[in-house]
Amino acid sequence: MNNSVVSDNSFIIESEEEDDKDYNDGNDSDSSNYSNENPPQRKESSYNPSWPQSYRQSIDLYSSVPSPNIGFLGTSSFSRLSSSFLSTSLTRRHTPEALPSVTKPLIQQQIEDEPPQRRSSHTLLTPSARRSSMLKKDSKVSHEVPSRHCSFGQAVLNGINVLCGVGILSTPYAAKEGGWVGLSILFIFGILSFYTGLLLRSCLDSEPGLETYPDIGQAAFGTAGRIAISIVLYVELYGCCIEYIILEGDNLASLFPNAYLNLGIIELNPKTLFAVIATLAVLPTVWLRDLSVLSYISAGGVIASVLVVLCLLWVGVEEVGFQRSGTTLNLATLPVAIGLYGYCYSGHAVFPNIYTSMANPNQFPAVLVACFGVCSLLYAGGAVMGYRMFGEDTLSQFTLNLPQDLVATKIAVWTTVVNPFTKYALTISPVAMSLEELIPSDHSKSYLFSVFIRTGLVFSTLVIGLSVPFFGLVMSLIGSLLTMLVTLILPCVCYLRILRGKVTRLQTGLCIAIIIVGVVCSSVGTYSALAAIVKSLSG
Repeated sequence: MNNSVVSDNSFIIESEEEDDKDYNDGNDSDSSNYSNENPPQRKESSYNPSWPQSYRQSIDLYSSVPSPNIGFLGTSSFSRLSSSFLSTSLTRRHTPEALPSVTKPLIQQQIEDEPPQRRSSHTLLTPSARRSSMLKKDSKVSHEVPSRHCSFGQAVLNGINVLCGVGILSTPYAAKEGGWVGLSILFIFGILSFYTGLLLRSCLDSEPGLETYPDIGQAAFGTAGRIAISIVLYVELYGCCIEYIILEGDNLASLFPNAYLNLGIIELNPKTLFAVIATLAVLPTVWLRDLSVLSYISAGGVIASVLVVLCLLWVGVEEVGFQRSGTTLNLATLPVAIGLYGYCYSGHAVFPNIYTSMANPNQFPAVLVACFGVCSLLYAGGAVMGYRMFGEDTLSQFTLNLPQDLVATKIAVWTTVVNPFTKYALTISPVAMSLEELIPSDHSKSYLFSVFIRTGLVFSTLVIGLSVPFFGLVMSLIGSLLTMLVTLILPCVCYLRILRGKVTRLQTGLCIAIIIVGVVCSSVGTYSALAAIVKSLSG
């Protein structure tokens, strides 16, 4: 791919010597690793990246654990602290990368005489471009992402951290909605999602320079495909932020059920009050200029998921017991369970980044096996224990069923409450960065527009969360409408489109079967979730 010109408003805090050194060292390092590991060869891409150009870097921050670097929008960063024990970024290069400035136009001009180098679909600064940008250190918004090679263990941890999220709280509720037979859907989705993850890898290897999910969409259907897939991915992330707000209100209200606030005309009940408080608490984190600190802390998401399941086991053994039998099949509410189980495997937006970050990409299938295996066991374990403990009384989050006076309950609930505070900003930032790209380049105080955009996004999630405060049903809707598209349907469609003529009959038949399953599950689950939400609102 021809290198693109970066706006003169880009702001990178790096010395000229470090730029040139990192640029050269990164290329040397890449060459040595590729020769040693023999990964699939990648050639120069012919694609001109259009919106969103910030996808790669924003998703890297969302899904990996870089070293801390603190600062707010429009201000200089403090010195970097020591690197973390996990991967610092999901990229193969050692060159410092900057997200496009929010003042950057959608489509960049091309440099025709640029010497061939391996380029991703997102913007990379050449040493000369970086030197030029250093001379114009305007206070523009950029998010620098240092890069390193990602080992097998780091890739697995990053994958589990993305897959195993708040969905684990609703697996017992999904078991109640679908019955014991419905639990088989969880494993079926796990197998299908593993296979479609491999399809994404095949798509990435089919064209030079493809590195992200939107790249795959562009390779399959042009710019329209890139934009459509990006919108779906961003809406899914936005929906997750709505879930965080609902979760905070529900769990904090369970801890402080008598917390009311009377403002005269308006009286806030505990759920509404704590949802507002949680929103105000996460708002400053969304304004952070560099989110690597939160990305570092959010690595605890893996520990948090394991901890809440262990607390559920603790309560079951010590207090409640596992004596509820449950029902074999709840056919009437099975579609809701389908959406909930689908939501559990919403990690495909990140898998291309993980693959293209790995020092040895040949290990990617093993990474997927480890990620889906660990997460499926956690999901199934939580579902079985929770449903056996609470039966038909199971609520949308099992933390709401736990006896409030137990130590294990306090640990589980507070872990559930604290975790979204570290992930909210990372989840909403890809959406915000994509919108910031739309800001015209003639606004000298563009960081103010970024603050307005991010603040508006945060408060919009609060409004929707208060309007539709049904954690399980909203999760089922997201899982049915969006996750089915991202996880099952789109990988197969893009695979058949990109590799047409090279796909065997067996592969074609399998992809078509998965597409049919995805469309049916998405249609039935979306309709059932919407109907249940309307019924709950009217009732």
